Amino acid sequence: MRRREFIVLLGGVVLPFAARAQQEKRVPRIGLLSPFSRSDTALWHQAFLEGLRDLGWVEGQNIVVEYRYAEGKVDVLPELAADLVRLKVDIIVTAVTNDTLAAKNTTKEIPIVMAAAGDPVATGIVESLARPGGNITGLSQMNPELTGKRLDLLKEIVPKLSPVAVLWNPEDPISILGWDEIQLPARKLGVEVHSLEVRSPGDLDKALDEAARTHVGALVIMPNPVFVTNLKRIADFAAQNRLPSIFHLREFANAGGLVSYGIDRSDQFRRAATYVDKILKGAKPADLPIEQPTKFELVINLKTAKALGLAVPPTLLSSADEVIE
Repeated sequence: MRRREFIVLLGGVVLPFAARAQQEKRVPRIGLLSPFSRSDTALWHQAFLEGLRDLGWVEGQNIVVEYRYAEGKVDVLPELAADLVRLKVDIIVTAVTNDTLAAKNTTKEIPIVMAAAGDPVATGIVESLARPGGNITGLSQMNPELTGKRLDLLKEIVPKLSPVAVLWNPEDPISILGWDEIQLPARKLGVEVHSLEVRSPGDLDKALDEAARTHVGALVIMPNPVFVTNLKRIADFAAQNRLPSIFHLREFANAGGLVSYGIDRSDQFRRAATYVDKILKGAKPADLPIEQPTKFELVINLKTAKALGLAVPPTLLSSADEVIE
C-alpha cells in the first residue's frame, strides 16, 4: 500500500510540473530596430516575416517580434536599442548602418543581424566580411559603384546635366561615403555637384530652398533615414521645381521621383531571416560571413519623365525592372 501511495503521490506531483514546464517553454523573441517609420518599412518587414515563415517561424505562434521605430530621428536609436536589450530579446534585427551601430554600442552579447548596412567594415561595425567576429552578422548593401551608376543614369536621361544638387548628411557614415564616391564619376561626366547638407528633419526645408534658389539641374539623394522618411516630400519638391531626381529606393519612384536604382531592400530582409534561423538553431554570428547584395533594381517613373519633358532612351526603358506609367 505504501508503495502504491508513493507512486500515486509522485505522479500527482510530477505531472503538474511537467505540464507547467511544457506551458512555460520560452518562445524566441526578435527585436526589429529601425531608423525609419512603420509605413516606410512595411514591405521590408513583411518580406522578413515571410522569410521566417518559410523557415518554420511564425509570428504569434512560435516566435515573438518586438518593433521599434525611430521615425527618422537617429538620435533616439540608442534608447530604442536599450529598450530591446531590457526586454532580453534573443536577436536584434537592424536595417541599415545607423541602427546597427546603435545596437552594437548597446550590447556585445545579444546577436545582431543587419539586413542592409552600408559598408560594415569601413564604418567599424565588423572586422571583415568573411569573418565578422563579435555578435554582428547579416547583409550589406555596400557597392561603391552604385553612386556613380545613379549619376550616369541621370546623365543618360538628361544629356546636358549640370549642376546637380546632392542631399546628404555629413553626420551619417554612409551618406559621407556616398558624397565622397560621387566626386570621381562627376568629374568624369563633367557634372558639377552642389552640396546640400541635411543633419536632421529640420534642415530639409532649408536645403530644398537652397536647391530651388541656386537653379540646379537635378537632385541626387544619398542614403539616410531623414530622406527615406520624407520621400514624398522630396519627390513633390522635385516635381514642382521640374528637377530630374534619383534615389536608391524604389519607393522614391513610386512616390513620384524620376528614377530609383539600388538593391532590392525586401529581398535583403527576406534573406536576413535565414541568419535569424541559423542563430536560433545555435550558430554564432561571428562564424557567419556577411553577404553582399546580389539583386539590384532600376525603376523609372515614365509619368514623371513626361511631366518634366524628358525623353527616356528606349534602351534604358527596356532594361528597367519596372516602368511606372
